[in-house]
Amino acid sequence: MITWMQRHKRWLVITIWISTIAFVGAGFVGWGSYEYGKQGGVVAVVGDREISVEEYQEEYSNIYEQYSKMFGSMFNKELAEQLKLKDVAYKQVLQKNLILSYADSLGLDITNEDIAKELVKYDAFIKDGKFDKDTYIKVLAQNRMTPKDFEESLKRGLLLQKVQTLFDLNPNGAELENLSKLIFLEDDISIKILSLNDISVELKDDELKKYWEENKNSYMSEVSYDLQYKEIPLISSNSTQDDINAHYEKFKIDYKHADGKIKSLEEAKEQIIKDLDEKFTKTEALKIYLKVKKDEEKLESTISFKESQLPYSPDDNAKILESKEGEIIKPFVQDNKYVIVKLNKKNLAAPLSYEDALSSVKADYEKILKNKKLDELSTAQLKDFKGDDILGVTRESITKITGLDQQEAAKFLNQLFSSTTKEGIAKLDNKVVLYRINNSKISDYDKTKDDVVRSTLKQLQEEELMTNLLKRLENTFPIQSSIQEKE
Repeated sequence: MITWMQRHKRWLVITIWISTIAFVGAGFVGWGSYEYGKQGGVVAVVGDREISVEEYQEEYSNIYEQYSKMFGSMFNKELAEQLKLKDVAYKQVLQKNLILSYADSLGLDITNEDIAKELVKYDAFIKDGKFDKDTYIKVLAQNRMTPKDFEESLKRGLLLQKVQTLFDLNPNGAELENLSKLIFLEDDISIKILSLNDISVELKDDELKKYWEENKNSYMSEVSYDLQYKEIPLISSNSTQDDINAHYEKFKIDYKHADGKIKSLEEAKEQIIKDLDEKFTKTEALKIYLKVKKDEEKLESTISFKESQLPYSPDDNAKILESKEGEIIKPFVQDNKYVIVKLNKKNLAAPLSYEDALSSVKADYEKILKNKKLDELSTAQLKDFKGDDILGVTRESITKITGLDQQEAAKFLNQLFSSTTKEGIAKLDNKVVLYRINNSKISDYDKTKDDVVRSTLKQLQEEELMTNLLKRLENTFPIQSSIQEKE
């Protein structure tokens, strides 16, 4: 999935024209460990326009929200990092400000009346059927925004829309009809699917070793950590009834049934005793920790873990990963025991020996040989292959392509209808499809599909126009950037 998302990233982000805040109430996505600047800072200057950190963050939030809605629970901040969405947002906000600078040069502007007309379109600001200023300010405050920032964002969006009207494209009826016939073209085809799984190759020791020699830096050991540690099992605090009563009175709200009702003293007693024991044990563990720091006591047990095998909670593992050699970490709870850990040594990644890397080397080299053999086989068979005949194939015929899953079938059909030759080879991840177009039929014009065709045609025309316009604007308006792009 991540590979597919990276490949199609440019089609998933919002278009250059859309700039206004998509939905009040969505809130901003946090930047995590990235430091792009502080509140009120400027990340770039395009022409005479300064791009603030807030504008940049708004752009990222909009893109993040779009991915989140599109992919649901499978999308998260880690995937956003892998897709470099912050770099995408940065590039897009630069492009938008190039367009806005162009608008400035044309003398276009947005009036207070334009902004007022836009504000009344937001249901979140309406009270008793009309715009309410107090509600407006309250809703923005809940979203960590000021009226000034929000209205500046609206102004940018409305100005972009004004520029867009200069380039509005309205395909005529003949263009729609002709494109519709091409888009919904039908082919009668023959196909043969070849799979890597059906290819066998011989792995020779000398070739494997040569491949490893040439690629040894791709086969690295995992970072590991040499630790000293001490475990302190829970110690009974020998709590008296008075101790239990006092603790219950102070923290009774923490002891509840599943339905939220507070437990009685007797119902909570067992858990209270355990909590008091844990509190007592923590105090004793801290005493030992201080003695270890003063070198009055030693951590005698030693162990080594690879980074992926550290056995503690994510937060406690992170403390170990972030610590320096010789650092002692404060006691933490693990499996009803307090643990004190000292990082003795961090063993950095290094090239694996041939023997240790062999299983991975075999898998990688085998795939290379199989792909090479598959390419040779598909080229040799293309001219006279005999395969399955499929009639009336369109761009939407995903379920007709047996032997491929839906994603593979969609990818194949995209290659098929982009082809300019009668026969060819469509390469998928672990398969190739040999295809031959036996007959093509221009579909009958279907007026009900005009909206789809019009949208496709406008997208193609606007993308070409926008690409050329941005190239010219990049040479017209200087860009001063405080961030190094990664894309």
